[in-house]
Amino acid sequence: MPQYNLTRDEARSRSSHIDVTSYEHTLILTGRGDSFRVRSRIRFTADPDATTFIDAITASVERIVLNGLDLELAEVVAPSRITLPRLAAENELVIDAHFSYMNTGEGLHRFVDPIDDEVYLYSQFEVPDARRVFPVFEQPDLKAPFSFTVVAPEHWTVVSNSPTPTPGDPAETFADLGEEAAEGMAVWQFAPTTPISSYITAIIAGPYRSVHSELVSSDGQPVPLGLYCRESLFEHLDSDTLFRITRAGFEFFEREFGVPYPFEKYDQLFVPEFNAGAMENAGAVTILENYIFRSRPTEALVERRTVTVLHELAHMWFGDLVTMKWWNDLWLNESFAEFMSTLATAEATKYTEAWTTFATIEKSWAYRQDQLPSTHPIVAPIEDLADVEVNFDGITYAKGASVLKQLVAWVGRAEFFAGLAQYFEKHAWANTELSDLLRELEATSGRDLATWSKLWLEESGVNLIEASVETAPADTAQESDSSPAEVVTRLRVTQKPWIIEGQPVPSLRPHRLAIGFYSENAEGRLVRTHALPLDLDSAEADVPEAVGLPKPDVIVVNDADLTYAKVRFDPESMRVAAARLSDFDDSLTQLLVLSTLWDSVRDGELPAGVYIETLLDHLGAITHSSGLLTQMRQLETAVGAYLPPAERAEAHTRVADRLGELFASAPAGSDQAFQFLRGVIRHAESPAQIDQLRQWLDAAEVGGITIDTDLKWELLIALSNHDAIAESAIADMSAEDPSATGQRQAATARAARATSAAKSQAFTRMIDEVDLPNSELGALATGFAMGLQTDTGELIAAEPPLLDFATEYFQRVSGWWETRTLEMAQTMTLKLFPPATAHTVAQAATWLTDHPAAPKGLLRLMRENLADAQRALTAQETSSMVEDPSKIAR
Repeated sequence: MPQYNLTRDEARSRSSHIDVTSYEHTLILTGRGDSFRVRSRIRFTADPDATTFIDAITASVERIVLNGLDLELAEVVAPSRITLPRLAAENELVIDAHFSYMNTGEGLHRFVDPIDDEVYLYSQFEVPDARRVFPVFEQPDLKAPFSFTVVAPEHWTVVSNSPTPTPGDPAETFADLGEEAAEGMAVWQFAPTTPISSYITAIIAGPYRSVHSELVSSDGQPVPLGLYCRESLFEHLDSDTLFRITRAGFEFFEREFGVPYPFEKYDQLFVPEFNAGAMENAGAVTILENYIFRSRPTEALVERRTVTVLHELAHMWFGDLVTMKWWNDLWLNESFAEFMSTLATAEATKYTEAWTTFATIEKSWAYRQDQLPSTHPIVAPIEDLADVEVNFDGITYAKGASVLKQLVAWVGRAEFFAGLAQYFEKHAWANTELSDLLRELEATSGRDLATWSKLWLEESGVNLIEASVETAPADTAQESDSSPAEVVTRLRVTQKPWIIEGQPVPSLRPHRLAIGFYSENAEGRLVRTHALPLDLDSAEADVPEAVGLPKPDVIVVNDADLTYAKVRFDPESMRVAAARLSDFDDSLTQLLVLSTLWDSVRDGELPAGVYIETLLDHLGAITHSSGLLTQMRQLETAVGAYLPPAERAEAHTRVADRLGELFASAPAGSDQAFQFLRGVIRHAESPAQIDQLRQWLDAAEVGGITIDTDLKWELLIALSNHDAIAESAIADMSAEDPSATGQRQAATARAARATSAAKSQAFTRMIDEVDLPNSELGALATGFAMGLQTDTGELIAAEPPLLDFATEYFQRVSGWWETRTLEMAQTMTLKLFPPATAHTVAQAATWLTDHPAAPKGLLRLMRENLADAQRALTAQETSSMVEDPSKIAR
């Protein structure tokens, strides 16, 4: 099913002519067949005699009645919209149509649980997919009340934005629709919502199980709470923890915003095959069901769930109560929710080091995105839906949140939240632009934010901040045993723009940061001795407070991660910091040092082998779970993409051996040990290591770690990737775990086998089976990419009639954007892109030259793919310059 566009000019013109009064949608959801019936009644005002259109991606349209007159379907129905001619001042539109169930995670997604064959439905509408479920003026500034009437099997649960009513007899509804009443059905008639945008409406239906609680809002009103999931997962739903996080979030946000929760209830629904982490539907948040842990999760994943829960709750104010007028201000939703969820996690939950997690995960995402050729301002220019649909990225989320952290420091926390309270009060249930928010913050802080906004929000790119230090011998006349050998005579901090070819040169921005001095204490630890504040608003600045201080062992630029910038330490500080990483008391400082090292590797300034060696020497000292998880992921990239292909097998073997040592020495059963064990599984390469995996597969527990269902799958996938296990083992495990997760894992395991037959079968399924669900497509793509590149740098050969996989990719990728939905086309474009080789880079460059008129989203992703491949080749060339490749580990 193709994608359909809507331009900003069209949306602006439409909203200037019409205003929506109400929507009434009746849906018949049996869960069977390919489509469902919808009867819609939409009331709206308009300029008399104007012509407009309503959005609707239908399976069929049976009737359209505008102001009592039937419209000729052939004249007004187009593939994604319906023309509405000769409007009156007051209009009533009735549309009777069928819409398609989806299996792509867009529109109304239909999932059949293989455990019990029950059907589960849920909606996902952001950005433009409410039109796949009912007729709608699909743009955020046309808010209106929505009334949903849903006819569904009587044993189902139905949830929407309004509180769930008691189901009733559907006979009257069927009669009104002219249908014969069906046995075993019931009707849910939801009350109208407050005025909200279409993309945050929601319908979730199926035999979901639930648990309920309640809290009292700051205005004294009771707020019902609900948690929902599939029947087959209910035993794993840790409701006490989730309710505790939710309560903490309510208390924190209502206090900080000064505004009570704006909706009547708050349901959180864990749904299958979800494409994102969660979605902020007003009062009916949908969440990735991977956050229901059927097997042991890392502590990092548990913390991520906490942040996600709070992120969506923050959206009830940012995005749902007050909504951006158009998608160029998407950051008003996502940046604020990202910032507030991290702040709430750090101050209202047990994860007090949430800002360390943010620095390690979110900001690394932002820095990567901000150095791609597709970098854009936080307030991005969005001319149409094709622009926004690929803009849910590290800039909109993580860079925006980083900049908000700077803004809070700039205007003051009390002033910041006072401005937000005024913003919510003034614009409740309405739509806003950047200027509306800045106006309130300027009023409460007394600061002119125009320049700040231009530099931080309206320009793209990142600056590079560096420190240089000059020292002199200490005054020998006063020398004693405790006297320093040298003192600082000058500390200079500079910034310069990080230039990306084809992008505007970033302006130098104002930074409020700190320079940290770290020296060895009596116990041999590296501790912070001084934190020197600095406002850097030009190309360079001296730090006068540093003069006369003892020369520290390490000078940490951007200490405590206060600003958003690439950093480089002075050479001596970098050498000592890398060599003595385990001696830092502070986890954030450890991870900032490693982030600087990693950034140098990605820029081709430092061989990947140096990073690998440094990391393996000090991994045992990293106890922060999210920080450790990030380093483990970067370690996989360093070995699997940034080393030359011929060196990877030996590197994987050395890494697996070292991780095995760390696993053995870590506290038994700890999160550290768990992550090291999983690392061994991912890196195992030698015959002895593969034999070890086979032994673990048959074990009940290893070193205090239970070999649970998901760990068994990880072992099976790794063994299959080495063609070291029979197909019967995958089949046996599938029988043992017949769940939807088990089916996906089996698909990955089969596609992971590094043989021409397995790769060809997986590729053929992905390109030929257009009805594959989003989850299975993703699972196949994950397995297909594993082991695709051989030690020679060539790709595993494809079986006839396929050409080589790279050629097949570049010949087919345009077609995916013509025949698949956005989510499916993005998955295939990103996950099937060939491994980095000179040939891949040349093919990608040629493709971009030959396809200047390709869809904007596709062009952006292909430019990013090319940039990532070029970066990997540069890193490989840098790594190949290491004199002794055997030193890549330890």
